[in-house]
Amino acid sequence: MRAHRALLCCVILKAWLVGKDDRKKSKQLFSQTDKRHLKKKRKINLFVFSFFSSNPGAMDQPLLGPASTRRRGCCSYSTLKAWLPILSWLPKYNLKWLQMDLLAGLTVGLTAVPQVLAYAEIAGLPVQFGLYSAFMGGFIYSLLGTSKDITLGPTAIMSLLCFSVVGGHPNQAVLLSLLCGLIQAAMALLRLGFLLDFISYPVIKGFTCAAAITIGFGQIKNILGLKGIPQEFFQQVYYTFHKIPEARTGDVVLGLLCLALLIMLLFMKKNLSPADPDDSTCSRVARKLVWAVSTMRNALVVMAASCVAYSWDAYGYNVFTITGETSRGLPPFRPPPTTDTTANGTVISFGEIIEGFGGGLAVIPFMGLLESIAIAKAFASQNDYRIDANQELLAIGVTNIMGSFVSAYPVTGSFGRTAVNSQTGVCSPAGGIVTSLIVLLSLAFLMQAFYYIPKASLAAVIICAVAPMVDYHVVLKMWRIRKLDLLPFMVTFLISFWEVQYGIVGGVAVSGALLLYNMARPQIKVSDHGVLVMELGSGLSFPATEYLSRIVHTQALQASPPRSVVLDCHHVSIIDYSVISELRDLLRQFKLREEQLIFSRVRPAVLDALLAADLEGFRCTQTVEEALQIESGSLLKEQ
Repeated sequence: MRAHRALLCCVILKAWLVGKDDRKKSKQLFSQTDKRHLKKKRKINLFVFSFFSSNPGAMDQPLLGPASTRRRGCCSYSTLKAWLPILSWLPKYNLKWLQMDLLAGLTVGLTAVPQVLAYAEIAGLPVQFGLYSAFMGGFIYSLLGTSKDITLGPTAIMSLLCFSVVGGHPNQAVLLSLLCGLIQAAMALLRLGFLLDFISYPVIKGFTCAAAITIGFGQIKNILGLKGIPQEFFQQVYYTFHKIPEARTGDVVLGLLCLALLIMLLFMKKNLSPADPDDSTCSRVARKLVWAVSTMRNALVVMAASCVAYSWDAYGYNVFTITGETSRGLPPFRPPPTTDTTANGTVISFGEIIEGFGGGLAVIPFMGLLESIAIAKAFASQNDYRIDANQELLAIGVTNIMGSFVSAYPVTGSFGRTAVNSQTGVCSPAGGIVTSLIVLLSLAFLMQAFYYIPKASLAAVIICAVAPMVDYHVVLKMWRIRKLDLLPFMVTFLISFWEVQYGIVGGVAVSGALLLYNMARPQIKVSDHGVLVMELGSGLSFPATEYLSRIVHTQALQASPPRSVVLDCHHVSIIDYSVISELRDLLRQFKLREEQLIFSRVRPAVLDALLAADLEGFRCTQTVEEALQIESGSLLKEQ
């Protein structure tokens, strides 16, 4: 007996260490023992599995085989890597990756600094808040993110949404970042990323097009140097045209020059020919120089405009509207404020702030997740790797939570900066750390230089950034493919000019109504083979009950004379109790009229539900032809 026990222990431990191939040998040895030894083997196996695994309840899982087929323990290294993706790529890091990440991080940093300053203007906040919001994402995402390309920070759309909710109050913007981060992190932990699937593509495009027009037109006042323009879109349009005679010549000239330079550099980058091995050294150097200048065009144009503004100011000519005084130094690390104070000294409580956020507290976290994950998926597909959507939710949520402690407003993935990151050849999320360091250095040492940045140059940067988002081609595509999709697009597009968050909610509501309509009106193809054959085009759920009943009554039961029906259920994958109750009544109606209702090509899951309902007179065939033969036989007997 002791020999048998020792043999069993040795076999199990050997199987655990050696692998899948020795499992067959262990089974052969087990087959030579009696039933008592098998029971004892089971107990020993459970003990060994409990000792080596942090999940002893997974006894029924194979002990051997690939790691992907075994359950991960809650404290295993695999689980730790799933929660901290940096553990997957950091061991493989090398000098080549470091060189490429330094180059990409530096390039994105020089692009990000002027952009985030401009985006803070869109959010109605002092320009330093753009920088406060731009550095935390690089550090957090390098630990938790699963995309090597994406960069987190302020974007035009999130800045517009933030302004629509907080109205340019810094304390409320910081608190909004904390609440958005908590919502996003909770969604990640609860695996609720699937909720983003309920925002359809037409709604997204309608929102982005309207947001781009709103943001772009909102910068016209800075190009013209106008003041006292309201923020509400329709009033903004009226007063911008009304005050054109008050435009400042210096701002107009500088703004148009900056726009022309940015467009020219962008055009040069798009039309830059690929490198040819036969090119001379001068050609390769010239190509790299053009690429570098066009990639860093935002920073170069803003720096050049600042030099021009400083030169004129040094000679005493105040011809440009400049950014002005900004807070210097790094932001203090402190908990986000839970109250706010108005200009007249009135204190706004936490509850009143939350009430003022309204629906924006649901819209902003969703749109932040949607924008970032869509960008991450696009670049993951382009560069041949995969992302973990729920892990991305966690990375964005933690970034917003930690960002609120350094006075940041809500952030998300930036398409423009991510594209620059990818094109520069970034190899890991460590490139974001370099970008964050560039932003921190700007905060620490360059805030005094930001005093002379002309607002017209920042406006030009924003207009060039959002212009590609106005995708009018998508309207033509939807018109050709499915005209009904234009309805949620137009609802979202038009309402967003009134209130951005209402536009998104309205578009989602219309999309939901169209989805419910399609469920309530499934496609039913009727053909006459002497017997009516009704082919159902999709699943049957309770909204479709009345429609199906009306079609059957109109085409068969109320015909003169009544006719039998074959229901072809080949495409039906779901069915619910309401439909089964209606089918019971239809079977009774056919029986009263001495006709037949035969079911054909029913899927196993649906067939199980129909059999469990114990429908009187239920008949089912494997093919439509078989059902037609049964009905033909019944007609011959009657004759």
